[in-house]
Amino acid sequence: MTAAAMTEQTSPTRPSIDPSEVAKFTAMAAEWWDPKGKFKPLHKFNPVRLGFIRDTVEAHFRLDPAAKRPFEGLRFLDIGCGGGLVSEPMARLGASVTAVDASEANIKTAMTHAEQSGLSIDFRAGTVEELIEAGEAPFDVVLNLEVVEHVADPAQFLKDCAGLVKPGGLMIVATLNRTAKAWALAIVGAEYVLGWLPKGTHEFEKFLRPDEIEAPLKAAGLQVDAPQGVSFNPLSDQWRLSGDTKVNYMMVSHRPGA
Repeated sequence: MTAAAMTEQTSPTRPSIDPSEVAKFTAMAAEWWDPKGKFKPLHKFNPVRLGFIRDTVEAHFRLDPAAKRPFEGLRFLDIGCGGGLVSEPMARLGASVTAVDASEANIKTAMTHAEQSGLSIDFRAGTVEELIEAGEAPFDVVLNLEVVEHVADPAQFLKDCAGLVKPGGLMIVATLNRTAKAWALAIVGAEYVLGWLPKGTHEFEKFLRPDEIEAPLKAAGLQVDAPQGVSFNPLSDQWRLSGDTKVNYMMVSHRPGA
């Protein structure tokens, strides 16, 4: 998308960027994409979730893992996309990506960086509810990563997201478990001791157990797999898939059909 095209768009779901704002959003994009900056925790976490997404999607749709753009022909929805740290890799793998975020500043930042990277991504400022109200066609893959623990009504939010999964499609949810271990590591450790995240980033009572993710998705007609744990290894300074779901975990769900 060119800068001219970005300034011509007037739809409230696809914000335009005033030329006078370009420098500001370019600076914000630099922050989002700086692996050593304030979003360093996301950059550390991103490789394991990107690998999990790729492996899951390739297996589900029987794609060629050796292909340069294995996701060609698939429509992806990235909910709560932030600066585009997941949207862009999905687009590079060939997916047709629609990315939404409630923050217009995040969307403008993501649009700016994607343009600089030569990627075509449909970024929209808005919510899942607005997509449904607008009659958006369902997607092959819905990515719901580290969002559900920040919404007002998680069960309804998950049901709404499930409605955007087409028959034969899948959704991946990533979130935090409501356990004593999660409180100790994700809040006390990450926010107050290590300073990985700003204090107050998470509210423990909003963390969700796997059964609280599974129930609304099943009610919405999806089949739900067992949770996949994700753990941090301080020795290697890396995140990895694990059998421990007591802190971070991901869940894959499928809509039967097609």
